[in-house]
Amino acid sequence: MTAASDRPARRLLLVHAHPDDESIGNGATMARYAAEGAAVTLVTCTLGEGGEVIPPELAELTADRTDTLGEYRIGELTAAMGELGVTDVRFLGGPGRYRDSGMMGLPENDRPDCFWQAPLDEAAAHLVAVVRELRPQVLVTYDEQGGYGHPDHVKAHQVAMRAHELAADPAWRPELGPAWRIAKVYWNRMPRSVIEAGLAATAAAAPFPGVAVPADVPGVVPDELVSTVLDGAAYAGVKAAAMAAHATQITVSGAYFALSNDLGQPLVATEYYQLVRGEPGPELPETDLFAGLGLEAHR
Repeated sequence: MTAASDRPARRLLLVHAHPDDESIGNGATMARYAAEGAAVTLVTCTLGEGGEVIPPELAELTADRTDTLGEYRIGELTAAMGELGVTDVRFLGGPGRYRDSGMMGLPENDRPDCFWQAPLDEAAAHLVAVVRELRPQVLVTYDEQGGYGHPDHVKAHQVAMRAHELAADPAWRPELGPAWRIAKVYWNRMPRSVIEAGLAATAAAAPFPGVAVPADVPGVVPDELVSTVLDGAAYAGVKAAAMAAHATQITVSGAYFALSNDLGQPLVATEYYQLVRGEPGPELPETDLFAGLGLEAHR
């Protein structure tokens, strides 16, 4: 455990469902704070064993063949975090503790070892231990729908929010460490106006056979729900490189990308959030997840 005196002043914790979600949603944010010297910790809840595979030469990795995709995606995640400069990467409960649950309604949802079936407080306890060890001031995760309804994303939201509550309770599992209350909790968001303009640009550029629609993009909300806007233009290149490292899941083409459905989307460097717990900074929209905490970056 790191001594309190050795910890960076600013500490950010992100909770995601599968490898690649972090680079798509928060790649520029993670790179920015890592470059500024903040502690950036990623907790990924599954290995993404149920994902589809884009490159034909890697098709044997899928669950219905050799079922080795999860192990392969650990390597992709490691490479992606190398691009972003993030060194603290963990899997909830350890690698492979919770298996990818598949899309909602599939038989994989019923596997006893899948994340969707994990008892909430059992899974949250693994995250509480991380929170109490690292004492982050900021937590980033998904909304109640997990951004788009995938069971692992929904469960990641539930686990993150439950861990936020339990970590602050000194009476709950004191053996996991001294209680710690995370000051600010954010959900990933995408303003509707931004994604509509981005998809229109994608259609005009046409680097992929089709183009996504707003319903295909996680976390799309009316613009007014966005509390925080992080300009990641300086980190667009490393975000693109991190996404490209997840080659089984993502194809990057310039300023655009596609998942296994081959529907183009804009690669958005500015990232958006909604503050759902804690007090906002003095100016809205915020331009710093740590706004109002007296922990300004020293650059």
